[in-house]
Amino acid sequence: MNDDHTHVREFFGARAADWDGRFPDDGPAYAAAVAELALRAGDRVLDAGCGTGRALPPLRAAVGPSGVVVGADLTPAMLEAAVRAGRDREGCLLLADVAALPLRPESLDAVFAAGLIAHLPQPEANLRELARVVRPGGTLALFHPIGRAALAARQGRQITPDDLRAEPNLRPLLAGSGWRMTSYADEDARFLALAVRES
Repeated sequence: MNDDHTHVREFFGARAADWDGRFPDDGPAYAAAVAELALRAGDRVLDAGCGTGRALPPLRAAVGPSGVVVGADLTPAMLEAAVRAGRDREGCLLLADVAALPLRPESLDAVFAAGLIAHLPQPEANLRELARVVRPGGTLALFHPIGRAALAARQGRQITPDDLRAEPNLRPLLAGSGWRMTSYADEDARFLALAVRES
């Protein structure tokens, strides 16, 4: 396992047990972001970097009992926290790296990714891997329950021009990875970029 993976596992592993307790009010923001994916009953969706699985209940509600919901995360402690919260009942949990997903090409209709992009060691290649598993015309949501400025303030840092999530950086990054950005919102209360899988 490379150093990036070790760092991510250590960072999130140490925080998994109380993760949900630190951010108890994020539920409505997750549900609103999932709604913007415009999923239909029977759709197949991946929560990439699912953490404790907070997006799994709204994803399951969106695709219904006939749909498929998969949550993939690199950190065992996060998946264990998802199970303790009962969110494994909403979908299948996979211990997997989003850089090498154990999923067939074009097997999904959508990917939801909360707080993921900042932790991708090779963003263009990693976003290309997400594109690989989504059918042409399928969708991607890059989400965070607070915007870039609020997150930077929480972390005691400044936003820099090279921030991947800045629209002038994210749009070409997505375009180079098989995605076309369709909307972009960076507000205090949320960050949400939506993209469509190019054919």
